[in-house]
Amino acid sequence: MAVVDLTAGLVLVTGPSRSGKSRWAEHLVEQHSDVTYVATSAPRPKDANWQQRILRHRQRRPSRWSVVECGADLAGAMHTIPANQTLLIDALGGFTASYLDLDADAWNKVTSHLMHALLARSQPVVMVVEETGWGVVPATAVGGRFRDRQGELAQVLERHASASWLVVQGRAVNLHSVGVAVPQ
Repeated sequence: MAVVDLTAGLVLVTGPSRSGKSRWAEHLVEQHSDVTYVATSAPRPKDANWQQRILRHRQRRPSRWSVVECGADLAGAMHTIPANQTLLIDALGGFTASYLDLDADAWNKVTSHLMHALLARSQPVVMVVEETGWGVVPATAVGGRFRDRQGELAQVLERHASASWLVVQGRAVNLHSVGVAVPQ
């Protein structure tokens, strides 16, 4: 696999479920010696499939990487991780899901704190972003809220990204090379 020059700033890796997003994000940061893997999802000890996914991720990660399981407090966790660390945040969906009960104003405050924490980092931050809404319209209000918040936040993040990758069927496409920004 080709080595990709990872520049400082925010790098997004997006795509549908089981596309290879996490593997590509891991590949992007593997040449860095000081990496902190930031896990955002809440634990699901009774979900055997989820536990298997976590195990696969752990087995792929180099032992030299630090791991922070931040749950909902992604912005707070970033403030505690040393500035010399390259971050791999896996994934935005865990963060978004943690705040679905907030009203729009409170959600905007939470995402504003996240943006400040991301933009304050001097080393690369690679963030995995789950794509939603490519097909089935969610049958519940909370599902629709997740889809909408995730999509809107991904667009905000993209405006600040130094690179963006779309991973589909195990193939990574550099969106900044082949894409054009949609006017706001």
